[in-house]
Amino acid sequence: MARVVVTGGAGYIGSHAVRALVEAGHAVCVIDDLSAGHAEALPKGVPLVQARIHDTGTVRKALADHRADAVMHFAAWLKVGESVEKPLEYYVNNVEGTLSVLAAMRDAGVKQFVFSSTCAVYGEPTAVPIVETEKKLPINAYGETKYTIERALPHLERSQGLRWMALRYFNAAGAHPDGTIGEDHADEIHVIPLAIRAATGGPPLRVFGEDYPTPDGTCLRDYIHVCDLADAHLRALDAIGRGAPSTAYNIGTGTPHSVKSVIDTVSRVVGRPVQWQSAPRRPGDPAALYAAADRAKAELGWQPRFAELEQIVRHAWKWHAGHPHGYAEARAS
Repeated sequence: MARVVVTGGAGYIGSHAVRALVEAGHAVCVIDDLSAGHAEALPKGVPLVQARIHDTGTVRKALADHRADAVMHFAAWLKVGESVEKPLEYYVNNVEGTLSVLAAMRDAGVKQFVFSSTCAVYGEPTAVPIVETEKKLPINAYGETKYTIERALPHLERSQGLRWMALRYFNAAGAHPDGTIGEDHADEIHVIPLAIRAATGGPPLRVFGEDYPTPDGTCLRDYIHVCDLADAHLRALDAIGRGAPSTAYNIGTGTPHSVKSVIDTVSRVVGRPVQWQSAPRRPGDPAALYAAADRAKAELGWQPRFAELEQIVRHAWKWHAGHPHGYAEARAS
C-alpha cells in the first residue's frame, strides 16, 4: 500500500485513477483547483486540497500531511488548438506548475513520480504505429510543454534521486463501466462526447479536415479507454516501487480509428444519427497518431481491457445518458 497524492485528481482521467488507486488499497489525497475537475467525481472519504499546483507551499504541506510516498501528476491544460494560440499560458501552467510540484516533492522528500504525458511529444511521426524511440518534435505548445518536463526528469533523478515514469497516452475516451464517473468538461473538445451531443440534440459535430492522407480523409487516432489509462498509472507506480528503471511508455491500443468511423460508431450505439459539418484543419493536428505499446505490455504487464471502439463508446454513452447535465446533477441532489 502506498500513500499517493494525485494532482488534478478531480479531473476526467485523474478521477478514474483515484478510484483505481482506492480500489487497489492505496491511501489517496487529491490536489485540484476545480477549474476543470469535479469534487463529485471523487470516492467518498478521499481528502481534497483545493489549491493551484503553482502554490508550492500548499503542495508541500499536503505531501507532508499525507506522508506521501508518491505523486501522480495529472494537472495540466490540454487543448492542442488553444496551446497554439496561447503558448505562453501553456508554459506557465504546464511547465511552471509541474516544476512547482517537483520542487514541493524535493522539499518533502517524496521520490516517486508518475507523470501524465502525451503522444503529442512526437509531433508528426515518421512512421506509425509510434514507438517510444521515435523522434520528439512537438508541433504545438501542449506537446512541447509535456516534453519539456520529460527532459527535466532525468536531471532530477541524477541530482535528487527522483524515480519516475512518464506515460505518453493517446486519445483518452470512455467512462467507468458502471456509469458513475465520466467525462464532463465545460468546454468539451473530445470527439466522442461531442458526437454524442450531436446525436442527442446538441450542435453538429465539427470535423476538422477531410483532406488528410488517410483512407476517408479524416484524422486517425488511437482511442484508449480511461480505465485502461488508470490501470497503466497503477502499474507504473507499482513498477517504481519494485525498483524498475525510470522511463517513458506509450499507452494506447495500437488500433487507429478515423473521425468518420467514430461518427458511425456513436450513431450505432446511441441509435440516432450524428449531425456533423466539415471545418478547416486545426493547426497542430497530425494526420495519424497511434501507438506501439509493446514495451508497456512487456515491462508493466499492462493490457487494455476495453480496446474495442464500440465498447469505449458504449461506456461513454452510459455515462452521458445517466448524467445529461454532468456532475451538476450530483451537486443538486
